[in-house]
Formats: sequence, C-alpha cells, structure tokens
Amino acid sequence: MKDRLATFDFARHNTEVKQMWAAYEKGQPTRVPIILGLATRFFMMHSEANAHGWTFRQYTEDPNAMFEAALEFQRWSKFNLLQDYELGLPEKWQIGVDFQNCYEAGWFGCPVEYLGDEVPDTRPAFADAPERLMERGLPEPFSGLMGRAREYVEMFRERAKKESYLGRPIEVTSASGMGTDGVMTVACNLFGPDVVCEMMGGEPERLHRLFDFITEATIRRMKAFRKLFNVPVPCDNFWFADDSVAMISAAMYREHVLPFHRKIFAALATGKPRAIHLCGDATRHFRTIRDELNVQTFDTGFPVDFGRLRCEMGPKVRIQGGPHIEFLRTATPPQVREEARRILQSGVLEGGMFVLREGNNLAPHTPPENTEALYRAGIEFGRC
Repeated sequence: MKDRLATFDFARHNTEVKQMWAAYEKGQPTRVPIILGLATRFFMMHSEANAHGWTFRQYTEDPNAMFEAALEFQRWSKFNLLQDYELGLPEKWQIGVDFQNCYEAGWFGCPVEYLGDEVPDTRPAFADAPERLMERGLPEPFSGLMGRAREYVEMFRERAKKESYLGRPIEVTSASGMGTDGVMTVACNLFGPDVVCEMMGGEPERLHRLFDFITEATIRRMKAFRKLFNVPVPCDNFWFADDSVAMISAAMYREHVLPFHRKIFAALATGKPRAIHLCGDATRHFRTIRDELNVQTFDTGFPVDFGRLRCEMGPKVRIQGGPHIEFLRTATPPQVREEARRILQSGVLEGGMFVLREGNNLAPHTPPENTEALYRAGIEFGRC
C-alpha cells in the first residue's frame, strides 16, 4: 500500500522540528513537542508495517530477522506516522539489539516464553526460594541471554559494515542490557509481585539483601554494555524506569526502593538533571524522586492529573504524557482532539516544559487518523 506520508514535505518538517527541539532544550519552547512511543509490539501486529509476517520468536531468536525487521519497522514509521522526529529517509539508520522487556529476568535465569502472538515474557523462576538467585554469585554481564545480545551486536555490526538500506548507511547504536526496568520491577519478574510485597511488609531486611544483589548486578551489566558502545560512565541525561513502584505507597518507596535508585544514579549518572519513566499511577512518588535524585524529567503513563502535577512539580520540570493508549486506539479523531485540548489547557503548559505523547506505548491497531489528530491538536493548542 501507499505510504501515508508519501507526498509529505519531509525537508521542511525536519528543519522545523530540529529548530523546535533546540528551543525546547534551551528552556525556551515555542510549542509543545509531539512524539509517539513505538515499541516492537506495535509494528509486529501491524499488517502493513510487518509485511514479512515476522513472529516474536523469529525476531528474538534469529539475529538476521531482528536486523531486517528493525530496518523495515523504522522505514515504515518514518513514512507513515506523523510526529516530531526526523521523518523520511534519514542520513543514517540507527538500530539496536532488542530483547523486549524480558531481557533482565531472562539474564537472571527465568526462561523466556512465547505466548501466542504476544511479546515474549518470563515467569517468576525464584518465587519459592528467592535466595536461590544469589547462590551462583553475581552473573557475568555477558552471560546467558545477555551473552546472546552481545553476539547479536557483533553480527549486526558485521552486516552494517557491508550493507546499506535504501541507499543509506546503517549504524548499531544500542542493545538490551544498556538500561534497566528498575530494581522493584525486576524483582517482581523474578519472584512475583506478591512475594516482593509480602517481604516488603514483613521481611524488609531480606528484601533489601535481594534488592542490593539485583542492583549490583544491574550496575555491572549496564557498565559493560555501555562500554561496548563507547557510552561514557557516568553520563549526562541518564534515565531508567521502575513501573512496579506504582503498587506501593510514597512512604514504602522512600524506605525500600529509593536507596537502590540512588545507587544506580550514583554509579551511572553525572550530577546533571536526570530522567525517569514511570507507567501507571506513580505521581505520588515524583516529588521525592525530584528532590532526592535530581530527576527533572518524568515520562508518565496513566492516570495522570497533568494540571495538578504541574502545580506540584513547578514550571521547570519536564513532563511527558497524554491520552490513555486504549482511548487513543478506540476514540474518534474529534474525541482525540478534545482530549488533547483538555490536557494542554489543564495548566501543564506553565513554563512550556511539556511533551505530548500517548500514555504510554502506542497500542497495536491504533488508527493513524488518531495519532495524526493528536499531532494536529498539539500544534493547535500547544503554543507556548
């Protein structure tokens, strides 16, 4: 089928977007940037984007399939999805090794499972005896699933040296292993959320020992993978996630999770402002995270009261978020426009440091008419 943006003025768009982002980064935004969170799941389940019919098993277990799919998905998005990033043919394609959100639990020893057409996942492998996780000592950064990730990196690099895509060079820029989904989220994947929460309430010292082990292993792995890509440690603009903290109170976060978040930032981030991604209803933690960890950028999920959050965080903190992904998938374009207007006129634009996006991770089968309605509404109502 014909690309949706086949007649689009890419050169003009890319010039305007570059200028817009430059103003935003200086703290002098001219309008709200509008972006889309595009995970592999969105492309894999999109018949036009996934014209080859790749499955997650093929994508994950065959490095050549992953390499080719990554390029195809990137090309499709750049010619079909309107957002404030470089669109059209890039100067250089940038791809990475992608083992989805199962990479950390898989590295620690949980078997990876393929559940129908869905993303690969893991089951808690240490729920019955959490301390078994520590019996073999800290895992080597390039062991297990992360050993395979390193092999994929080398294979990607070899192909990138010899090949181009649509006449443009290819660069391998990242791999699963460079980041982390966060100590509590990883622990929930390894032991089960019920076990983690029960230990947090009844055996906190035991849980802290496990958290400490996970954190130390994670820091070692992230340093090794960043060295593989010549990423400095510590680095500016460092960020990670920990979605599972949405399950606990602000007091529990401060006591049981904050010390381990502090360790990760201390090991991998400079003293410059940091960022964090937190899905779910986690805004009650934001003030603590801002004040204790110097996090100044919050990538949010849902639900979020954006006007209230801006009042709490102040005009200088960067906030990213927008309409719920299921709403964006099922609503009509006029409804999307109205919801974007509501958010943008909630007070969140005070100071201008807001980025409009779906909240959070664009759902498969979301109509492009709706993402374009989000973009147009951002332009219409997002002037600073």
